[in-house]
Amino acid sequence: MSTANELKELLETLEAVEERRTYRKLDFYTPYPKQREFHNLGLHKRERLLMAANQVGKTYSAAAEVAMHMTGEYPDWWEGKRFPRPVTGWVAGESSVLVRDGPQRLLCGKAGVSAEYGTGLIPKSSFADKPSLARGVTDAYDTIQVIHKTDGIEDGISTATFKSYEQGREKFQAATLDFIWNDEEMPEDIYEEEIARLTAVKGAIMFTTFTPLKGRTKVVVRYMDEISIDRAVVGMTIDDAKHLDAEQKDILLRAYPKHQREARLKGIPLLGSGAIFNDPEENILEVPIQHVPTHWAKIWGIDFGIGHPFAAVLLLWDRDSDIVHVHHTIRMADALPINHASAMKVIGADVPVAWPQDGTAREKGSGESLSKMYKREGLRMLDEHATWPDGGYSTEVAVEEMISRERNGKLKVSLTCQDYMEERRFYHRKDGKIVHLKDDILSATQKGLMMLRKAKPVLLGKKRPDRQQNGNKAKGINFDLFGGGDEIHS
Repeated sequence: MSTANELKELLETLEAVEERRTYRKLDFYTPYPKQREFHNLGLHKRERLLMAANQVGKTYSAAAEVAMHMTGEYPDWWEGKRFPRPVTGWVAGESSVLVRDGPQRLLCGKAGVSAEYGTGLIPKSSFADKPSLARGVTDAYDTIQVIHKTDGIEDGISTATFKSYEQGREKFQAATLDFIWNDEEMPEDIYEEEIARLTAVKGAIMFTTFTPLKGRTKVVVRYMDEISIDRAVVGMTIDDAKHLDAEQKDILLRAYPKHQREARLKGIPLLGSGAIFNDPEENILEVPIQHVPTHWAKIWGIDFGIGHPFAAVLLLWDRDSDIVHVHHTIRMADALPINHASAMKVIGADVPVAWPQDGTAREKGSGESLSKMYKREGLRMLDEHATWPDGGYSTEVAVEEMISRERNGKLKVSLTCQDYMEERRFYHRKDGKIVHLKDDILSATQKGLMMLRKAKPVLLGKKRPDRQQNGNKAKGINFDLFGGGDEIHS
């Protein structure tokens, strides 16, 4: 039987846990994969956008990042930007009321309720002083002061000022900042003014979170069409939010008008006539294939990733029905050919690999072509770069092939290939031309489709030892049992 002291200790422990959950919410923040990707990009990108569906936690994730920068308390899993000193920043939104009820509440607790102060993502003990109040809106804060720590040692005070777009451009001038968080889309003139506020501080960042209900505005176009080493966009749908179950998603689907569903549920701006893929996603998505028929032909399509992430797509071709299945995708940034090849070989080491025309380019250091570098890593690279049967390699033809197959039920995508679907959602034209931005997976898919005629019915998985030692031919058989041919480097 428990003693009185043991019960007292248990009660104190439970109270301490509850105290921590109430006043140190930041300790319990665990981002979903898309939120983590958004955070991580801050290490190298000055401007970031989380263009997301409603109810997926986009505002919460940005509030958590603000709390980390202001306090200097970064969790062990954090791989994004770190400030080793106190920071000065802005938190902005559409109106003072919306900023109060959104970002301010998430950072500080519910406005106007003294017992709620400190129940936001900034720990209560980290506030250096009571927030100063803004004019005109009840319980709206103007500025908050937060104790910053580096390696657990207090080294100064961070400040953040709450602002609203309705104040106009003039209120976004004459400041030097370390960070800006925009919750909801800002007018273009305010965006330009905010960029100016970051230029004077090395390592200053701006991150924005919104659902693209206004369509292809100039701010959206800036992220989707204009290639820049300083800028990145992450898309997040309701399927990326694990706290929403099937019933909740169905309720949201019914709640929104049909013309808003793409934006509200998938974070996709209205692309209008510029959209390339218009068929419903449910028409092409399929349950992952657990047991791949041996007689199905297989081929990898790759995009080398010169100046952008490397991508590889494994296509399965059921010749009998002429259905192509997107079975597996790989996208890797800042990695080497040995890493790319290793990831592919685990999935399908014997599968032939279709590669783009730039694979004939020579690597400056060794003078070796890219295709041969990957061949040296053990991939079965086709002899020539990807072309259509007539010798051309038009992307437009590839796009038409994809659209045609989708509409005729001849192209299916595994539910596990969400990176494929993400790129598909944002694939569009500007002035009639395809915008080649964040289309690595789709580009790799196109190479595989071009060379579908070279697909082979090989077994998936790693190479078997007997094949490495004895070649492709089985004893007593004078042909390649596994579908290899002269056009493949083995």
